[in-house]
Amino acid sequence: MGLQMKEKQAITRETAPRYQRGTRKEKHHILEEFTKLTGYNRKYAIHLLSTWGKEQVRIIQGKTVRLVVGQPKQRTKRVGRRIYDERVAAVVKQIWETFDYLCGKRLAVLIRTNAEVWRQEEGFSIDEEIQAKLLSMSPATIDRRLQEERRKLKLKGRSYTRAGSLLKQQIPLRVFSDWDDQQPGFFELDTVAHDGGRGEGEFCWTLTMTDVASGWVELRALRNRAHRWVKEEVDRLASTLPFPLQGIDSDNGGEFINRQLWDWCNAHHITFTRSRPYRKNDSCYVEQKNDLAVRRTVGYDRFDTEEEYQALQEVYRHLCPLLNFYYPSMKLVEKVRIGSQVKKRYDAPQTPYLRLLESSQVENSVKENLRNQVAQMHLVKQKQLVDQAVERLLQLSRQKHQGHSLSNGREAVPKEEVHISTESTKKEKKKQKEKERTTTTKG
Repeated sequence: MGLQMKEKQAITRETAPRYQRGTRKEKHHILEEFTKLTGYNRKYAIHLLSTWGKEQVRIIQGKTVRLVVGQPKQRTKRVGRRIYDERVAAVVKQIWETFDYLCGKRLAVLIRTNAEVWRQEEGFSIDEEIQAKLLSMSPATIDRRLQEERRKLKLKGRSYTRAGSLLKQQIPLRVFSDWDDQQPGFFELDTVAHDGGRGEGEFCWTLTMTDVASGWVELRALRNRAHRWVKEEVDRLASTLPFPLQGIDSDNGGEFINRQLWDWCNAHHITFTRSRPYRKNDSCYVEQKNDLAVRRTVGYDRFDTEEEYQALQEVYRHLCPLLNFYYPSMKLVEKVRIGSQVKKRYDAPQTPYLRLLESSQVENSVKENLRNQVAQMHLVKQKQLVDQAVERLLQLSRQKHQGHSLSNGREAVPKEEVHISTESTKKEKKKQKEKERTTTTKG
């Protein structure tokens, strides 16, 4: 392996002055050493060493150009014509913040499928020129314009999964051949804790259910992780789903691996499987929704009162239609390992609603009901309902924290008042002792 170009240029820069000042004999030895070291042709080496650092005149494309050998031409910074100016970037950022910080591929689909909605909403200030640019903006460009804002949004929670040993031998492990991933109705289940960083006492949980085939999401609030609440919510969801519930798959947590849910599945002929222990990616579909749907909407606060539980239910009542009818998602189609690298290929982003409409395994009556539901909704108004419900939930949480701080006596009393009361107590005790001493002396 020879020298790099920068290394050859450095050698030439040091050798050229010695060559130009040397005698005929010295030049011969320098040239021999230089050609062996750099591998240059002898004639080219003589020209390079003789002219290095000197001004030369050349005619390039009919124009006289003066240049210095060895001194690179200063390139002018390329100033391109920016297609998506700051007005377009501001609108993209506004839509991104309004609709829960979607990635570029999903946000591009949301923008293009609701082009007329943006024009009609006064809050977005979109004219024909901006609309045309929004429709032509690629997902990669969207991500580049939002990458600085995206870096600011990183949080992490904690895991509360505790193994449920009961019935583990009866509930089979799920393998990929067990389920038909193209058949809607097979759901992955998981729970999310709303403990606010403190694991003591009781607090609310979220039950997340995700359909593997379509990405349909159902979220329900739980008062705690009692077996009863989980079973009742699964039963209620089975009766309200737009398509039949075929099977459920959960992790090995005790809220799922219990007699109540097992008996219910057997009674309703529902397939019940579980993931492998310590293999989080076995439930990748629902784990993704725990972050995108739950954490990015209600955050990491602690919800442990009845009012907060009801407010959390209200959030999910408005959020689920938004996720299922308007927010696109991508599904892994193929995963190939090439040596140490794994290449993944995803399908085009689509909403769960559109996936169900395109599925040949969904009945026409179900598709018609879905079309009627989406016809009665409006994207921006639905998002406003979600924001109002979230604000109500966070307001209850703030009021609860303020109430806790006021109920603490030491924090409620100002320091000056505590100091004054302490001093007055000391004076009263001193007077009392002097009075008792005087009484004893008189006696």
